[in-house]
Formats: sequence, structure tokens, C-alpha cells
Amino acid sequence: MKKRSIIFLLLFFVIIGMILYAFFIEPKRIVTHNYTIGNNDGQKPVKVVQLSDIHIQEKYPAAQLEKIVTRVNKEQPDIILFTGDLFDNYAKYGPAEEVVTALSRLNAPLGKFAVWGNHDYGGGAARVYPEILAAADFQLLENSGINVSLSEGKSIFIGGLDDSLLGNSAIDETLINRQSDYTILLSHEPDKADELIDQNVQLILSGHSHGGQINVPFLTIKNAMAEKYFSGFYNLANDTTLYVNTGLGTTKIAARFRVPPEIAVFDLYL
Repeated sequence: MKKRSIIFLLLFFVIIGMILYAFFIEPKRIVTHNYTIGNNDGQKPVKVVQLSDIHIQEKYPAAQLEKIVTRVNKEQPDIILFTGDLFDNYAKYGPAEEVVTALSRLNAPLGKFAVWGNHDYGGGAARVYPEILAAADFQLLENSGINVSLSEGKSIFIGGLDDSLLGNSAIDETLINRQSDYTILLSHEPDKADELIDQNVQLILSGHSHGGQINVPFLTIKNAMAEKYFSGFYNLANDTTLYVNTGLGTTKIAARFRVPPEIAVFDLYL
């Protein structure tokens, strides 16, 4: 066999292997990222878990959500935050009861909070999304926020914007009841962050981008409102930090490559 033919066959099998990995292995290979924010002066941190872009569908059923719940509960979070896109297309696949059962098992003594994503408005999901969250003890923040009391008289304000693509996000309305020194703001679309840098927001948590889902050289897939800020941490003006979660599920194509599903865990020292 000629050398050129051997090289061709090797490349063929490598490409086939990469495709199989992208469709059948990486989408289920959940990675937990642990981060520390603030200075550890010996006090106990507030542990915050962020979940995003679950995109429940036939190829990512509620049974997979149960695995996520188990992973999250092992972290023993104080607060759980969901930054949108629960279902991929509710009209095609929407096992509401199973999802409520799974999300109800998430434990967070200081509360579970969520915002709208663009997919939460599509496929008929807008009619049931608030009900599903409420049944699972999540508080849906729709241009609203809550001051969460901590120990030693401290508190965190958690605000949530409506979706910037299909909803009607309103920053001033979201922050109007803020009475805390530290603010976490949830915005499904990360590029909204540029409108928040003058609002005394310490931490912005977003999703939507999926980190592109497929990460190969010279091929970067970016979504609207997730073009400037794509994945991971960004240090913005006025001591504002943005974190873009690359999500747990998939959309359009049920594959991930070099962007594994993510659970983000933050130890906040206030």
C-alpha cells in the first residue's frame, strides 16, 4: 500500500473518531469548574452554582438532567442560578413533569433563581416555563431582583434581566430594589454586559453562547448577542466581572467538540 494511501486512511479514521466523540461522548462529559472570587480572609464563602443552556430535547432527555442534579448537590451550594434555555424546543419535546421532579431535587438553602433565555420563549415554552420553575422552587427573575441575607449582616442582591432577544430587558427596573453591597446580575445573553458596567454590578453571569459547541481552528460559531463575549471570565470596567457559561446541552446540532458541558461553581468571599 502506498504511503499516501496509508496517510489518507489514517486521516479518515481520525476524522471518523472525532465525529463519533463529538456526537456521542463529549455531550455527556460534564465538567465542573470551581472558581474563587474575592479574598479569603478566613471567613466561610458563599457557594454559588451556575447552570445554563440545558436544552432538554430527545437527544438530551430529562434522565440526563438527573445526572446534573446529582453533580450539583454534591457541591452543597448555598445558591443555585440558572441563566436560561431549559428546553430546546418545548413543542417537539417537553417532559414537564420529569423536569420538575429533577429540578425539585436541587438543594440550595439560600434559594434557587432563574431568568428567561431565548429558547424559553419559543416552541410554546413561554406558557409553561414560569410554572415549571415555580413547581421546582425556583424564583423566576424577570427584570427583578431579591436581596439575599447572609451571616454577619451581609447580603447579596441577585437580579435577573428578561431575555434581550425575545423579551424586554430593563436594567433600571431590575435594580430598583437593590439594598446590598454586592450584586450578581443574570443575563442570558452576555453582550448585554456592556450596558451594565456603569451600574455598580460586581458579577454578571451569562450563557447563550455554548462556547460555540464546536471548537476547531478557523471555525468559530457565534450567536447573536454572544459575539463579543464568548466563554469564561472577562474583566470589564468599574470592577465588573462577567462570566460566560458554555452550557450543558446542545442546539441545532447535537454535538460538542472541545467545549464540554459545564457546571460553574463560585466561592464568593465578601
